[in-house]
Amino acid sequence: MEFTAQQIADALQGIVEGNADIMVSDLSKIEEGKPGSLSFLANPAYEKYIYETNASIVIVNHDFKPEKRVSATLIRVKDAYMAFAQLLELYQQSKPQKTGISPKAFISDTVTIGENVYIGEFAVIGEYSVIGDNCKIYPNTSVGDNVKVGDNTTFFSGVKVYDECVIGNECTLHAGVVIGSDGFGFAPQQDADFKKVPQIGNVVLEDRVEIGANTVIDRATMGSTIIKRGVKLDNLIQVAHNVVIGENTVIAAQTGIAGSTKIGKNCMFGGQVGISGHLTIADEVKIAAQSGLGKSITEKGTVVEGSPAFNARKFQRSYVYFRKLDSLAKQINNLEHQLKDKK
Repeated sequence: MEFTAQQIADALQGIVEGNADIMVSDLSKIEEGKPGSLSFLANPAYEKYIYETNASIVIVNHDFKPEKRVSATLIRVKDAYMAFAQLLELYQQSKPQKTGISPKAFISDTVTIGENVYIGEFAVIGEYSVIGDNCKIYPNTSVGDNVKVGDNTTFFSGVKVYDECVIGNECTLHAGVVIGSDGFGFAPQQDADFKKVPQIGNVVLEDRVEIGANTVIDRATMGSTIIKRGVKLDNLIQVAHNVVIGENTVIAAQTGIAGSTKIGKNCMFGGQVGISGHLTIADEVKIAAQSGLGKSITEKGTVVEGSPAFNARKFQRSYVYFRKLDSLAKQINNLEHQLKDKK
């Protein structure tokens, strides 16, 4: 489909600067823009590309002031990144949608299925599960017994949802996600062996949760592991039994959260963060990438870094000295020798 700059501006409540009738039919990164494509500029680090891009239309912020001539037609908006994200969503919605239930899916006679549902080949849905309206369950997905899935939720290929788990409305689970696998519960025995502790709880995902590929969320020993409304988890994350993650918290890839930790709302964790068990993390906490957290954070909005993690500003100041430890040690040794020589 083709759209004019004016049509796009109208959809985004933007202002056209240039040829309002120019047409585009594709999207592109600004550094790879080609004629007939639309791109955006939000990060000042990419400004140099706007002067050389071949994209026909570029979305920019209202306050963008070009330093050179720009050949592309500009659409000025309040927030270029959010406007482009809105276009990507519209583009995604315009693609043909999967519909219908494959005859090669294996669905129990006791399952309740809503309207306009897609279930692909070799998907399996167990006894007494409930699938809401407008859900999409892609091939090779497994949904256990007594699972409840809300409306407008998507499971991509290879998702595994164990028995008794609850998935909310408008959730997205990407390929390879496992929901409800056993928590890591083993009791040490006198002979140095370990006895498995049955994990009889479940996992609850509230509405609008998105889980990245190959992330695993363990079921609770008792009660529920809870991922609250609006949480976004990246790929390759481990969430242990009885963890609670608060509303609208975002966590980057390869993070591991040990059992029974409670995380507040609106937190942001970088990649490869490690969090010990039975901790409490306040709302709006930020943890820098590769940090290791071994104690609770009780103050709202705290920013920490390092392993073990502590105040990020103190860590950054200290890091200046970490890098110079060898030369600082030599200076101290020299001073000690000078003091001894003077005695």
